[in-house]
Amino acid sequence: MDFDGTIAHHGIVSAETRGALARFKQTGRKLILVTGRNLPDLKRVFPELQLFDRVVAENGALIYDPATNEERPLAAAPPSLFVEKLKERNVPLSVGRSIVATWEPNEATVLEVIRELGLELQIIFNKGAVMVLPTGMNKAVGTKAALNELELSANNVVAVGDAENDLRSSVRAGVRPRSPTHCRQ
Repeated sequence: MDFDGTIAHHGIVSAETRGALARFKQTGRKLILVTGRNLPDLKRVFPELQLFDRVVAENGALIYDPATNEERPLAAAPPSLFVEKLKERNVPLSVGRSIVATWEPNEATVLEVIRELGLELQIIFNKGAVMVLPTGMNKAVGTKAALNELELSANNVVAVGDAENDLRSSVRAGVRPRSPTHCRQ
C-alpha cells in the first residue's frame, strides 16, 4: 500500500489506521508499504514501520526490512554532478539513495540538466512532486523485488494507492486499477 494520501494524510497515520494494520498483520498476512518518500524522512514521520514486512521506498529504488533494519538499493546513486548542477540553479531538492526529488515547476530545469549532462534518468510526476530516478525504476519494480524477498506471488496481492505513481504497482499486482476518484474516502 501507498503512504501519502492512502494510509497517511498530511504525513500522519491515524491511530485507527495503525490499529487496522496491526490487526491485519495478526492474521498472518504480509504488508508492504510502497512510497515515493526517502527512508530517513519516512522513519521520521512514521516510526511504526515494523508493522510492515517490507518497505519499498524512493518510488521503488530501495527495499527496507524493518525487522532487520537492512536496506537494499535497487538502483544506482544519483550522479553527484547532476545534484550539484541542480543546487547551482537553486532547485530545492531531497536526495535519497537513488532518488532526487523536487516540486513543480522545477521539472523544466531538471530536464534541462539531464539533457546537458546526457544522463539516462527518468522523471516521474506525482501530485506536484517531481521524482528523478534511473530509467526503468518505479514502484512496480520495487514491489516485485519485495514480493520476491517474501516469496509471494503477485497473483495474491491487493495494491492500494491514490496517485499516478501507484498505477504500475496495481497493474503488476494483478489488480484492475480504478481511477483515483473511485478510491477516495
